[in-house]
Amino acid sequence: MTAIEKVLIVDDELDICYLLSGMLKQRNFRTGFVNSLSDAVIALQTDKPSLLVLDNHLPDGFGLDFIPYVKKNFPEIKVIMITAHDGSLERKQAYDGGVDLFVAKPLNRKLINDAIDKLYSSDSAGKLAYSR
Repeated sequence: MTAIEKVLIVDDELDICYLLSGMLKQRNFRTGFVNSLSDAVIALQTDKPSLLVLDNHLPDGFGLDFIPYVKKNFPEIKVIMITAHDGSLERKQAYDGGVDLFVAKPLNRKLINDAIDKLYSSDSAGKLAYSR
């Protein structure tokens, strides 16, 4: 991990945004959050993050459908999909779309720290999946 990296959290649940933001700030990340895909588009263009933490079920669409947009327009951004709907179909669609990590809710400190460690370890091979 380089100096201080920016993380954008996209989740419609404010408590999840605050939880993730707090955990990531303890690891010296700069964080911001939005609650919809339309706000995510604006945030990605105005203050491009190095990491996107993306929920699947959002008020204006599905994170799974948003991943290809991110990977096409911002290929250097790493993407962690977080969702309570942890099925093999969702995982396959997320990885096919280009997600770097898939993390199942409910979230906790160890789960997030382990995911960040794996994501930022030296060129970790393969796609990673985490669940509680």
